[in-house]
Amino acid sequence: MFSSEEVERYARHLVLRDVGGPGQQKLKGARVLVVGAGGLGAPLIQYLAAAGIGELGIVDDDKVSLSNLQRQVLFTTADVGRPKAACAALAATQLNPNVKATPIALRIGQENAGRLVAGWDVVADGSDNFATRYAVSDACFYEKRPLVTGAIGTFDGSLTTLKPYEKSASGAPNPTYRCLFPEPPPPGSIPDCAQAGVLGALAGLLGALMALEVMREIVGFGDGLVGRLLLVDAFNLRFEHVAYAWDEANPLNGAIAAS
Repeated sequence: MFSSEEVERYARHLVLRDVGGPGQQKLKGARVLVVGAGGLGAPLIQYLAAAGIGELGIVDDDKVSLSNLQRQVLFTTADVGRPKAACAALAATQLNPNVKATPIALRIGQENAGRLVAGWDVVADGSDNFATRYAVSDACFYEKRPLVTGAIGTFDGSLTTLKPYEKSASGAPNPTYRCLFPEPPPPGSIPDCAQAGVLGALAGLLGALMALEVMREIVGFGDGLVGRLLLVDAFNLRFEHVAYAWDEANPLNGAIAAS
C-alpha cells in the first residue's frame, strides 16, 4: 500500500502505462546495490531514489574531490573531503525519505564481492576500473544476481545487462561479462579520466540510462539489454547496439567450466 504522500510523489508513475500501481509496488519492494558513487553512480542513485526503490546499497571507498563536481551532480561543494558513500546515501534519503540508503565504504574485490552482492535483487556497476568490473560480474554470476553494468570514456559510453545464470531463447546460456571482454586490457593502456578527461554530461546520460535499465529489470517492461551492448557516441550524439553471445571458451559457464 502507498501512503497519500507516496501517491502524490509517484503520481506520474502510477498513471504510466506498463508501470502503474503494480510496477511502483515492485520498485518499492526492490533492493538495489550500486557499485561506485562516481560519474555513473551519482545520477544512477538520484534517479533510483526518485523512482522509489525500496533500498539502495551504495558501495564506494573514495572521498568527494572538487574535480568530481564537474559530473557527479549528486554532491555539493560542501561535500568535498567527505566519504562518497555516506554523502550519496544522505542525498538519496533527502530526495526521497521513503528510500532506505545504506553506505558501504569498502572497495569491492574478488575476496568480498560475493558477500556484498548476495541478497540484493539487482546490482548496478558504475565502477571505473576493470578489476572491479570483473570481480562484480563474476560474483553476480555465482550469486545469480542480474547485473546492469556501464562504462564511460572521454566522449563515449556503453551499457549492457548480464544474466548468465539463465538461458536464452535458443537454449544456450546467456553471455557473461567475460564473453564480451575475455581479458582486461594491459595496465596503463587505457588512460583514466584524470589523464584523458571526460565529458560531464555524458556521465549523467549513461547514469540515467543505467537507472532506466534497472527499473526495466525490476518492473519487467520492454526489451532488456541481455546480449546487447548499447554504445553511445556523445561526440556525434549517436547510439547503436552491438549483439554479443555466449562464448563456450569463457571460464564461468563455458564448456570447460561445465565439464
